[in-house]
Formats: sequence, C-alpha cells, structure tokens
Amino acid sequence: METMKSMLIAASGMRAQAERMRVIAENLANANSAASSPEEDPYRRQMPVFKTELDRVTGVPAVRVKGVVTDNSDFREQYMPGHPAADERGYVKMPNVNSLVEMMDMREAQRAYEANLSVIDNTRTMMARTVDLLKR
Repeated sequence: METMKSMLIAASGMRAQAERMRVIAENLANANSAASSPEEDPYRRQMPVFKTELDRVTGVPAVRVKGVVTDNSDFREQYMPGHPAADERGYVKMPNVNSLVEMMDMREAQRAYEANLSVIDNTRTMMARTVDLLKR
C-alpha cells in the first residue's frame, strides 16, 4: 500500500507542475504585448501558489495549486514614440515578464515533473519485481 501512496503523491506533484507550466506559457505568450493606450496597463506576470493538503479520499498528502497571484512589480518601459500606447515621453509600458526568468522557471518545472514521473516509473518497476519474486 505504501507504494501506491508514493505514486499518488508523485501524481499530484505532476499535476501541480503541469499547471505551473501552463501559467509560465501564458506569461511567455504575453511577454511582448503592450497596452492599446497610455492609460491602460499591459499584461501582468502571473505566479502559481502551491499548497500541500491531505487528500480526503486516499489520506495521502498531495500538492495542489492553491491559486494564481499577480506579480505587482514595476512594468518595463520601452522607447517606441510611434506606438499608440506611448506616453508623452515616447515610452510604452511593457509587461513585467522577463523571458529568461520564465524559461528558467519552465525548466525547473519540467525537471520537477520528470522527477515525479521517475518516482512513478521506479515504483511500478519495484512492484513488478516484487510480483516476479513472489511467483518463484
């Protein structure tokens, strides 16, 4: 039964990391989208918040995405005097998304996903070997 618990924990981690990758992909997709007027704000970076809770059905701790919060850091400014969203100085507010940071977060999420997948794969292998040993 402990082997199944480890697989359930790893599966919850995989779901959480998949959601994290979805949020990161949304950030990357909007990294260069400016507002349509100087009064509007561009896209704000989103960040998932994780929570560990006990699964009511299985009694196993599970990782869940509690929600997604907005990063309230300052917007970048880019000099584009001809843009419709340019202010009187010619600067356009750009999203507070740093593509390099997002790519590193994506890589970290991918590795965490792969680590959880490895736990499931190793657990299945151990279960299969146990069954083989019991057949002898």
